[in-house]
Amino acid sequence: MSRLRIAETFVSIQGEGSRLGCPSHFIRISGCNLRCRWCDTPYASWDPEGPMRTIDELLHEVRQTSVQDVVVTGGEPMLFEPVVALCEGLRELGRTITIETAGTVHRDLACDLMSISPKLANSTPDPDSGWAERHEATRLDREPLRWLMADYDCQLKFVVDPEGSLGDLAEIEEVLAELPPIPGDRIFLMAEGTDAETLHRRERLLVEEVLNRGWRLTPRHHIDLFGDARGT
Repeated sequence: MSRLRIAETFVSIQGEGSRLGCPSHFIRISGCNLRCRWCDTPYASWDPEGPMRTIDELLHEVRQTSVQDVVVTGGEPMLFEPVVALCEGLRELGRTITIETAGTVHRDLACDLMSISPKLANSTPDPDSGWAERHEATRLDREPLRWLMADYDCQLKFVVDPEGSLGDLAEIEEVLAELPPIPGDRIFLMAEGTDAETLHRRERLLVEEVLNRGWRLTPRHHIDLFGDARGT
């Protein structure tokens, strides 16, 4: 029987991207092939937690709510083969499926929105962590990115720090130049931070950048509402 390690499940609103504000049932799969230095869910990455749960258990939980949107997130959900069966089951339930991924793995599965967050150099952990070399080699593999963009309706979300990582925007433009064309309104800048004060300060610095490029600025609305808390 297919199982996945699940860090948490909860119902909240989508706080980021094109489906901002939509009531959503979140399924956070535990485990990741990257180790972003600013990761806000270390319990699904650096220190993966949670019980092994069957696909049937997860689908039964989804059935108990009337929430239409289901967000399969992580960690990195695309790492795990059983995610295919999970998404197939969600499709049979008639749910709208968003996958949140770093874009380093391609799979064929049911998906309405592939929300891809390619990781920039600002994500690479300190050398002392023991993960820097592996993370740097994996974080921006263009091949799976191209396949995901070709196969799915997608959005790109880039985590940036306009106060610290001065090369973020130049790196984004370099990456976009190597990928299939995507409309500007599907490209989001998202300020790095886990508290509302930091996010608002950095978001203000990004307004001019998105205006100049025809991109979009996404908040992290769940941080505004609930703080950096699990289950939100």
